[in-house]
Amino acid sequence: MEKFDVVVIGAGPGGYPAAIRAAQLGASVAIVEKELTGGTCLNWGCIPTKSLIACSDLVAHIKHAGDFGVTVTSSSIDYAAMVTRKNGIVGKLRSGVESLLKAHKVTLIRGTASFQGRNRLSVRDAAGAERVLETRSTIIATGSVSAMPGFIPRHERILESRAFLDLTKLPSSLLILGGGVIGCEFACMAAQLGVKVTVVELLEDILMMVDADVRREVRTYMEKTLGIRVLTGKALEAIAATDAGVSGKCGDEALTADLLLVAVGRKPVSAGMNLEGVGVKTNKVGHIHIDEYARTSAASIFAIGDVTGHVQLAHAATSQGVIAAENAVLKTQRHLDPLVPSCIFTAPEIGSVGITEAHAKEKSLEIKVGKFSFAYLGKAMAAGSTVGFVKWIADAKTDRLLGAHAVGPHATELIAEATAAIRAELTAEELGRTIHCHPTLSESWMEAAHAVHGACIHAPPKR
Repeated sequence: MEKFDVVVIGAGPGGYPAAIRAAQLGASVAIVEKELTGGTCLNWGCIPTKSLIACSDLVAHIKHAGDFGVTVTSSSIDYAAMVTRKNGIVGKLRSGVESLLKAHKVTLIRGTASFQGRNRLSVRDAAGAERVLETRSTIIATGSVSAMPGFIPRHERILESRAFLDLTKLPSSLLILGGGVIGCEFACMAAQLGVKVTVVELLEDILMMVDADVRREVRTYMEKTLGIRVLTGKALEAIAATDAGVSGKCGDEALTADLLLVAVGRKPVSAGMNLEGVGVKTNKVGHIHIDEYARTSAASIFAIGDVTGHVQLAHAATSQGVIAAENAVLKTQRHLDPLVPSCIFTAPEIGSVGITEAHAKEKSLEIKVGKFSFAYLGKAMAAGSTVGFVKWIADAKTDRLLGAHAVGPHATELIAEATAAIRAELTAEELGRTIHCHPTLSESWMEAAHAVHGACIHAPPKR
């Protein structure tokens, strides 16, 4: 039997930072991973998709090179080379994570873990060999996998996101079931590379987690600029697949395509660990119940990331992992951070943090809103990227910033400033009076903060 202070199950974006932080605090640490180090985010999620999106963005820029006085006589798309580049980036980062674990003296164990007791784990490798680990604390970071509902036929032309990323050749046409983050990111990427894309979403609109004006900006760009068909408010029914392609019905309309990408959400990886046997409570879906300190219902066992059903974002899992490690090793009671920014890599990008206007209305909060369009911004004009806006939501009485939303160029980068401002409890006036470099995209936050009070310099007054 091997003894450790902390054992982490899962080496994804929550698990490996938890292991490293615990080791930094002086604990003896093991991390168990049944597949590839880095988890879904690094191998089949955040990194590979953004690598391909970077390629598709470059293709989109080339198409508009003439607007910048640059003549491109010819260009072609080699998707297999893009995939090779993507795999190279993923491999380099995965190797980097393993080097970090080794540098911090974290023992990496390959295999599938299950509980024999609250402080004892069995790990079996691919060959069936078993290792037994004794631990003072365990951090479960097993993540999630793509959901594939039972009504969808199983066929090689019907894929979830992980399988799609393994393709070395793009289809001519693509049908996407699900207009959430994953579905819309893949839709934009594929459309920019010349694929004919149709998105079907059962809900009344795509990207329902963001405010109506934000999703309207993205949907308009997807439909009018990228040529994506977006069908909402109806189910995709009568789904069928043959060696020739896929088909389905949306309302009265028959749809066909070369491939169907199913992007209807994710489900937690929590089965097979004997959680019930050690008193770890889960809900019907399999998400693990945790408190504000990342503790489960079983003493000495913590859980973080997608498996908990909380915010399903890699950076949220990383933050939770660090906090769980500190609480496990130091016996502290650090709260999980409720302020989690989100980033969506559609075209245009979306960055969001804090409350939305819709949430404020639901809670009957008195708010003021300040918006500033990139169309009025010098840097955006110079860069040829004037689609979108940024928006502040402030408390009407205290002027404190409560939420921020950006849709447009580099929105996923811009949201970091807004997150820091909200975390620091700044007011709109304080942010507006903070000098921003000119000409930059970040000036938009300053202008929008002034707009909260009707004092925006570089935009016409509201009528």
